[in-house]
Amino acid sequence: MGKIIVAGIGPGSKDDITPAVLEAVGQADAVVGYKYYFQFVEAYVKDGCACIDTGMKKERERAEQAFQLAEQGKTVVVISSGDAGLYGMAPLIYEMKQESHSDIEIQTLPGISAFQKAASLLGAPVGHDTCLISLSDLMTPWEVIERRIKAAASGDFVTAVYNPKSHGRYWQLYRLQELFLQERSADTPVGYVRQAGREGQEVKVTTLAQFDPEDVDMFTVIILGNSQSYVADGKMITPRGYFREKEVTAGKPGQQIMMESFRTIAGELRRQDYPLDHKWALLHAIHTTADFEMEDILHTDRGAVETLYTKVVNGQLKTIVTDVTMVMSGIRKGALQRLGIEAKCYLSDPRVAEMANTEGITRTQAGIRLAVEEHPDALFAFGNAPTALMELCELIRKGKAHPTGVIAAPVGFVHVKESKHMVKPFRDIPKIIVEGRKGGSNLAATLCNAVLTFDDAAQLKPGRDL
Repeated sequence: MGKIIVAGIGPGSKDDITPAVLEAVGQADAVVGYKYYFQFVEAYVKDGCACIDTGMKKERERAEQAFQLAEQGKTVVVISSGDAGLYGMAPLIYEMKQESHSDIEIQTLPGISAFQKAASLLGAPVGHDTCLISLSDLMTPWEVIERRIKAAASGDFVTAVYNPKSHGRYWQLYRLQELFLQERSADTPVGYVRQAGREGQEVKVTTLAQFDPEDVDMFTVIILGNSQSYVADGKMITPRGYFREKEVTAGKPGQQIMMESFRTIAGELRRQDYPLDHKWALLHAIHTTADFEMEDILHTDRGAVETLYTKVVNGQLKTIVTDVTMVMSGIRKGALQRLGIEAKCYLSDPRVAEMANTEGITRTQAGIRLAVEEHPDALFAFGNAPTALMELCELIRKGKAHPTGVIAAPVGFVHVKESKHMVKPFRDIPKIIVEGRKGGSNLAATLCNAVLTFDDAAQLKPGRDL
């Protein structure tokens, strides 16, 4: 009795066929496969070997022919592109053996899969946990495919996509992109390769938001990165974690914990298409409070975080003034020192008590008046006292204060909402506001830290100054 060898011939280049497969093809009495793939192996078949080719979607007929030939005592090689076990002929051959109760010996030879070839061309995008999804719904209901897409996206798997489009399958890839954007950052790297290893090969790298499904066809393999993936020198890289281990052993476990926390928060956000600078402030706010309502109540003026960081780097912003000492205490000393910034709170200044008594105002109001006299162009951060924020607004209207920016996060029940509404009309001043009653010194401080570390936002790498 003969046998059947199911062989993966790789993605399409003769250089990508394994020696074991070439040896099997060379010894075969018959080779069965889709006619397009014979061009890659015909030079290796022996004289007298029968080459039986079939058209597309004739997989079952191919398998039946292979069994008929094997039952005649012949060694039959069934060729399949890529790896025969991945969307290939191997599962069908084994199923048919069970269905027919055949005694034919089956052997499987692995091949280089299309996603492996694509990954090698893109760089190193599958360096961590990876899953494969086919968008073909010919034999799998779309409802099942969609559940798998959601699981891959929420599970933060690097995801390779097979059969992304065809003449009749035009909308499924759009839906996949939509589902991934609900779970992943808009700047998640996406790479795709058309005709991997074949003539006409095209390799492209983009982001999840900028990816255009119209740019691919049925000969394209797509690889979507995970939350740790990034692009360097035009190549996609998904780190395995070796350098992260080095960071931990180098004495920065706190930073590692913070990075893991930020990745968790990012994965649980309702939206993934926030502008980077708003998202950076939002991640800090949620990390500090464990309150996902921040998605609804944290307001940042367009580009506020990036604008303030740029002013820090350019030397235009040199002072942060806080309403209470708890805010100043929460601003990272390492960041202040690294950037040459001074954080000040006037609440303990001996002049404050005298002014408060004389003027009949709160001590925090008096502190802001003194601060404005000495640092009218500071970044003002409020985490406790709405009266202090209201005082600043009045001094702005009088032309005495010209803040570089305002972080408005006072907390409480009296005049808190009103104080935040009062600062909004100053459209030329970059503002970060925690709407409503919520706020606090910890929030105001962490929002200052978000500004001072904005250069770490793109790689989602907080905690440098811990």
